[in-house]
Amino acid sequence: MAPTEILGLLAAAAGAGAINAVAGGGTLLTFPTLLLFGTPPVVANATSTLALVIGTSGSIYGYRQHLDPVKTWLWRFLPVSLLGGLIGAFLLTRTGDKTFSQLVPFLILFATLLFLAQGIFRRFAALDDPEGGRGKPHAIWGAILFQLGVAIYGGYFGAGIGILMLASLGFIGLGNIHQMNTLKTILGSLINLVAALWFVSAGLIHWPKAGIMTVGALAGYYLGSHYAQQISQRRVRQIITLIGFTLSGITFYRQFAGR
Repeated sequence: MAPTEILGLLAAAAGAGAINAVAGGGTLLTFPTLLLFGTPPVVANATSTLALVIGTSGSIYGYRQHLDPVKTWLWRFLPVSLLGGLIGAFLLTRTGDKTFSQLVPFLILFATLLFLAQGIFRRFAALDDPEGGRGKPHAIWGAILFQLGVAIYGGYFGAGIGILMLASLGFIGLGNIHQMNTLKTILGSLINLVAALWFVSAGLIHWPKAGIMTVGALAGYYLGSHYAQQISQRRVRQIITLIGFTLSGITFYRQFAGR
């Protein structure tokens, strides 16, 4: 690989790791960068998934102090996250991602709007209680089913799953953005881990590029998770909303500008 390609992959992975640590959507940096350097689309998707899932360990370490409060939710979402990630990875290796990727801008925009309005809807649905949604079975099961859909999408393509999960976690009553990011990061890493293992078994990984991007992703995830906790929750929410609208705009442009 040329030095420009190595630097480009490192920078894209570091930026993706930082974005994923705060909100999600880092795949939209790594995936097109791999395409830019001549990687076939399905291989690019698989390689990006593997690099980012290994890099997630830096973000989990950065959020380690928020792990205990979300353990109950983690065990609730764990089975469907693993199952959905496996289903999504299977679908990608069987069908390709062209049709499904056309839904990406709509999903990211919808998730961002949900995240932006979650406080209003929580109050309307009577979910904003001291128990954080634990006493609302309909909310819990709805969130679990939603997480299954997110996991399938995450195993298939993955861009924006962090924002989708943050929106869902807000609706069930979780209010601490750092705890939400902790749960989102762990669940997202598990979804991508299952998908990555499937991609490895299918021989879809470009190993040299995956290795380079893993280094960048580790740094980006750790720095993103560390510095996200140095600013107010309100500011982090504003950043997440900005990232969501920006990613939505970029993907809409890419989908329709050439038509």
